[in-house]
Amino acid sequence: MYTKNFEIRWSDIDANRHLANTAYVNFMSHTRMAFLMENGFGQEDLARENIGPVVFYEHIYYFKEVFAGKPIKVTLQLKGLSEDGMYFEFLHNFYDEKGQNFASCEMMGAWIDLKERKLTKLPDVLLKNIDSLGHTKDFKVLTKEDTRKYGQRPQNMDPEELGF
Repeated sequence: MYTKNFEIRWSDIDANRHLANTAYVNFMSHTRMAFLMENGFGQEDLARENIGPVVFYEHIYYFKEVFAGKPIKVTLQLKGLSEDGMYFEFLHNFYDEKGQNFASCEMMGAWIDLKERKLTKLPDVLLKNIDSLGHTKDFKVLTKEDTRKYGQRPQNMDPEELGF
């Protein structure tokens, strides 16, 4: 399990004076990128491979409020990975200084070829590096079907109906 420590700043709270939704997303992104950068996924590495990560979804579950000025810890585990590394799923948990789990998030994404603008597999060395992240107890090998498990599809509308 990978962990990152943060302190909740004034700018991280919302009008209700607790941690804002956007701050959760930023703390998770910072944690993921820290792990990736430490494991061969830095900007130069990604540029050399001509790939970048894309997020399919982030499902955040909030259990308890947390307030400014308190230290928190964000964890990162690998919940799923396709055999070729194209698809990945991470689990983040948020803990306060007492070890209380105040939020959790499941995040799924993939790697995109930045020239072709299509999903792509990971090079073997990067696949090995990402797979080195601690796995959740319910870790699974992902397939394309797993990326569609919520059945969400685009719902296009006539531009005139939207006022364009």
